[in-house]
Order: sequence, then C-alpha cells, then structure tokens
Amino acid sequence: MKIVVAIKQVPARDSLLKVNSSGNWIEDADLSYEINEPDAYALEAGLQFKEKQGGEVVVICAGPDRASQTIREALAKGADRAIHIETEEDSAGDPLVLAAVMAKALEAEQPDLVLTGLQSDDLGYGQTGVILAETMGLPHATLIMNIEPEGDGIRVKRELEDGWFQNVDMPLPALLTIQSGATKLRYATLMGIKKAKTKEVKSLSVAELGGAGSASIRVERLYVPEKSKHSQIFDGPPKEAAAKLVEKLRFEARVL
Repeated sequence: MKIVVAIKQVPARDSLLKVNSSGNWIEDADLSYEINEPDAYALEAGLQFKEKQGGEVVVICAGPDRASQTIREALAKGADRAIHIETEEDSAGDPLVLAAVMAKALEAEQPDLVLTGLQSDDLGYGQTGVILAETMGLPHATLIMNIEPEGDGIRVKRELEDGWFQNVDMPLPALLTIQSGATKLRYATLMGIKKAKTKEVKSLSVAELGGAGSASIRVERLYVPEKSKHSQIFDGPPKEAAAKLVEKLRFEARVL
C-alpha cells in the first residue's frame, strides 16, 4: 500500500501579517512558517491507515527551499520518504498549475491512495485536491472523517451538513481530501526527529516536470477590511422591536 500525502508550508497562524508594498500579498521577510493545518490532518490519516494496512507514506510538497523544514517535520512524524518540488517564492499559488506539476511528479509513484487537506490556511481555495484527482484520473471524495479498508477498496465516512454523515465504498487507487479535526494529531518523537535526517527527500524542479505553465489566476489586490460602526434603534412596542431585530439578524447579519 503506497499512500501519498500532499502537504504545504504556510505562514504560522500566530504571525503578525502586513500587506507588502505592492499591495498584492503579505510581507513575508520576517515570517515563520509551519505545515498547513488541514494537511497535518491528512498526514495523520495517512499514517493511521499505514498502521492498519502496512506499506509506506510518501509526502509531496511544492515550495521554495524553506519548505524543507516542513518536509522534515512530516518525516519526523512517521512518513517514510518525501518528494520536494522546488518552486519560486511566489509560485504554486494557482491550484490548476500546482495540480499539474504534482500529477507529473507522481506518475512514477503509482500511489494506491492520495490524501490532501481540505484547503490551505493561506489562500483557502480548497481546489488543489479535487483538481489533482481529475488530472490523475482518480475517483475522489471530500470532507473525509475516517478511512477503513473494505475488500479490495476502502470505505470512507464523509461529513455533510447539519450533523449528517455519508459512508461511501470506493475502489483503489483514489484521492481523498481530509476534514480538519477528524482525529488527534501526533507529535514528532525524539527518535522520529533523528530518523528524519536520514530519510530520502527527492528534489524535482518544475523544469524537470515539463514546466508549470501560465497561471490562470493571480492576486490583484490584498487589503485589510475597513472597520466601521453602525447603530440602529428599533422603536415601538417590545414585541414589534424584537421581531424587527430577529429579521435583521436573520436576513442581513445572517447569524440566525
């Protein structure tokens, strides 16, 4: 059983973010970075499935040189080896382009199961996983809470709305996007950190993979929303005022 987990390095969640001078992205000179949290849950799901079925877990990450830190973290948690697609600092932001280069990199791997996080913490498109499945010609399912072996395939539990779940039988190979919070994340042990230094990390350039192609989307402007205060007084009897308040909360604020 070969399980591939796609991970991404993103700015740390407690970082102080400022818009850069160009106004189209954040100032990243002094940022610290970490593994994308939804991808950490995908890695945990892959490691748990390996413990049930055996085989190996291979992590794949597209990013600049600094992404090697996140790759080593994944190896320290239990992944067996890694593939690093080396990109420029400002590239790999287009999920269509990213999926294309990742699919090319995985052609030689022929994985049985590909796992990704539901979305990234920085851009939040939530598209890379499903586009990668289409590019690789794999059946896929999203919002996965649990994976169990079922005959020659798998049975997955999907989270739907309003507390509903769906159990789906799927063939292998397949691609799944994992729901955040589906399980408890493990920490890297001291022994795992030591072993990570000797594990294989295969580096591939975008040029080796046939080029990234032209981006289909780009960020034109990034800005902090303006803060404003607005008060509204509801006159009339209490019952009538309460009805107006509920209507505002339901149809304008959309919190009910």
